[in-house]
Amino acid sequence: MLVLKKIAEVRNWVAEKKKEGLQVGLVPTMGYLHDGHLSLVRAAKKENDVVVMSIFVNPLQFGPQEDYATYPRDLARDAALGEEAGVDLIFAPEVEEMYPSYPLDTTVQVAHLTVGLCGASRPGHFTGVATVVTKLFMIVLPDRAYFGQKDYQQFQVIKRMSADLNYPLEVKMVPIRREEDGLAMSSRNTYLSADERQQALCLSQSLRICRELYEQGERDTAPLLKAMEERINREPLAKIDYLKICDAETLEPLNRIDRPAVVVLAVYIGRTRLIDNMLLNNALN
Repeated sequence: MLVLKKIAEVRNWVAEKKKEGLQVGLVPTMGYLHDGHLSLVRAAKKENDVVVMSIFVNPLQFGPQEDYATYPRDLARDAALGEEAGVDLIFAPEVEEMYPSYPLDTTVQVAHLTVGLCGASRPGHFTGVATVVTKLFMIVLPDRAYFGQKDYQQFQVIKRMSADLNYPLEVKMVPIRREEDGLAMSSRNTYLSADERQQALCLSQSLRICRELYEQGERDTAPLLKAMEERINREPLAKIDYLKICDAETLEPLNRIDRPAVVVLAVYIGRTRLIDNMLLNNALN
């Protein structure tokens, strides 16, 4: 496995693979890998001949009061995990390589899908995501790119961007990977104390309550959201950022589940903001 830091080197490597007729899968990450990231690699390995993983903590998607400086980084650890999972190339650029002129004059914005949910709480976040993913698509020119369901709004934003701009690739979503107790895997879980880690289970447990009520026949969203809110509010360190049931494609809030839907939530556990979600009513990837 190679670790490259320069855009030109990555382009040359990919060009050689494509000359051989090989298909390329891309797994964009910010590093500090866990099994959620590695599940993307496994999905990419099944459908492509070679897999490129990017590891880049993107400053464009962090707000002024967010955790860019303290976001966990360990390239040596990530390289070992990536190689074991079957990554062929890690692209790990420095900020100056990705953004030689900073701040940027040119960015990519997906307007409608970024207004609510995480877009409301983190202004500018999805412009940062769309811009860096566009650059990665142009650098790697993959046949397919893989994103985790946990960042559901991000996936829909990238899917829409790719369709609107006619990128010649498939955007694929891979299901959420969870710890044994149900907590969605996230690099930010490392911020949690033991007590916070226990209280963070309220996210996945509230989703389970919602699913149980849905399976019992409840289709109105108000009682589903109320039951979820009650569960989360039992934890003294939990503070809800948002909790909604939305159309799975448009992300518009629903009053009744009469179409493919997604239950999305963001909750602060102490100072750590965690997100999770669940698909309902045969929502498609």
